[in-house]
Amino acid sequence: MIFATVGTQLPFDRLLQALDVWAAQRPNTRVLAQTGRSGADFAHMECQPFLDQAQFAEAMQEADVIVSHAGMGSILTAAELGKPVLILARQSALGEHRTDHQLATAEKMRHLPNVTVASDAGSLGGHLDALMSAPDAGLGAAISPVASDALLTAVSGFIRTGALGGASGTWPDLLLQDPS
Repeated sequence: MIFATVGTQLPFDRLLQALDVWAAQRPNTRVLAQTGRSGADFAHMECQPFLDQAQFAEAMQEADVIVSHAGMGSILTAAELGKPVLILARQSALGEHRTDHQLATAEKMRHLPNVTVASDAGSLGGHLDALMSAPDAGLGAAISPVASDALLTAVSGFIRTGALGGASGTWPDLLLQDPS
């Protein structure tokens, strides 16, 4: 099953339309999409505007691949579950968000073992095919939902000084450190 989530703030029809086109060519693949504030109709996916917390968690757990905007919550939840996530960043120039912070998020997260970044909607289907054809592609070890000491030190130092607080590594590296 493919689970797509686009958040709840602004419509992200570019991602949903690309996924609906992909799903039309694969009628035997279940695609569930949390569509948010979209007003568009999608004929080849099961669509729910909003999911409650339990429904969202169940869909994330059941998914073979997660397709998402570049929202940190979706990326980190996929990492906690050890699931591959295919992300397409929202772009402010296309009216999909107020800023381009998702482009920066996608760039920073692209090296994580479970993250695949689609550079545009046209490449989404090809990336999804690759993830679906190789069951272990894009999988990483599940990360702990508990913060490591290094991450806590880095966040604390950043709050105080604007620097990583003496911790070594990048933010994504610190997120992936085992807290034990």
